Amino acid sequence: MRFADAVQYALHALAAVRLRSALIVLATAIGTAAVIVLTSLGEGARQYVIDRFASLGSDILIVLPGRSETTGGAPPLLGETPRPLTLADTRAMLRSAWVLRAAPIAAGAAPVSVGARERESPVLGTTSDFFAIRRLAMAQGRFLPPGDMERGGRVCVLGYGLTRELFPAGSALGQRVLVGDRAFRVIGVLAPTGVSIGVDFDEIVLLPVAAAMRLFDTDGLFRVLIQGAPGRPLAAVGAEVRRIVRARHGGEDDITIVTQDAVLRSLGRTLDTLTLAVAGIGGISLVVAGILVMNVMMVAVRQRRHEIGLLAALGAPGRGIALLFLLEAVILAGVGGLTGSLLGLGLVCLLRRLSLFAGFPLAPVPWAVAAAAAVALGTGLLFGWLPARRAARLDPVSALARR
Repeated sequence: MRFADAVQYALHALAAVRLRSALIVLATAIGTAAVIVLTSLGEGARQYVIDRFASLGSDILIVLPGRSETTGGAPPLLGETPRPLTLADTRAMLRSAWVLRAAPIAAGAAPVSVGARERESPVLGTTSDFFAIRRLAMAQGRFLPPGDMERGGRVCVLGYGLTRELFPAGSALGQRVLVGDRAFRVIGVLAPTGVSIGVDFDEIVLLPVAAAMRLFDTDGLFRVLIQGAPGRPLAAVGAEVRRIVRARHGGEDDITIVTQDAVLRSLGRTLDTLTLAVAGIGGISLVVAGILVMNVMMVAVRQRRHEIGLLAALGAPGRGIALLFLLEAVILAGVGGLTGSLLGLGLVCLLRRLSLFAGFPLAPVPWAVAAAAAVALGTGLLFGWLPARRAARLDPVSALARR
């Protein structure tokens, strides 16, 4: 039997059981569409997070107190530091020609209240350099003023969402708010920013770093953000910062420096793994569809024993009979994969048009579309082989006798 005749024979056999064939196609299509939609969401989330981090710029160093070290037995831990990072350390960094900006950060949380309205909000103490390093924008007023970082005044900048909650009826500029048990005058309101690196800037309170350190009763900084001077390699800037701190800390190398690029690479690997895991979850439905194909084809072999016996009696070789049933499984899986690909692409476009995932750069992932269609075809081939093999091994006499 020619291959074209075998394909035509398989199509006629499938057309004879339209409902069963349609259900198999539907199961395969749903699995394929699930892979495409889930990977699109995973890739959109990955790109969203990467874009958020990349908005900080590629010339940023994050200096943390404590040295990353492997202490034996346990995973790598953040070793205790004999000295905290201080404002004096930050000033020493700023004096270097390798450093363009340095923003010390003191972090905590405190109740923020105006009259009867009160919210527990994240509080960051920092300097005017933080505005440029984090590339923030103002909705009203101005950011923290430049000046001596150790003489922070009683002024603050509020996040956009927090401002609307505390001052729903009017402007916040010039008003006083209680942060903890201390009063601060509002000099600015951040433009809507959202969550970035785990901090909700719409709900934040920004204070001068010295005022925040007094509020939290601490002498040490949470971290220092460093922006390297133009044209200076980031690795060299990090080495210079490490040299400065080592000289100030009695020769102890007791800080950890994280580059923005390293954070992005680590995040990228983690989120790529997450996308693959999500694709695997969607792929499970394709395996289920393949098992359905196998079960249905096994039933078909049992129901068509007389037909198989007649083919064998007319001289059709076992390999040819196996090919007929294998073609039926592959056609079902192929049509299901193609239908599912179109369905998945359509769903992604619909989700993007409806803006159900606002902010996500939602788009089909080319490799996922190709992989989903290939897996659908592969499951049809894999799970169709056993029924085809069984059909090829039927004894023609027993099959014609319907035994």
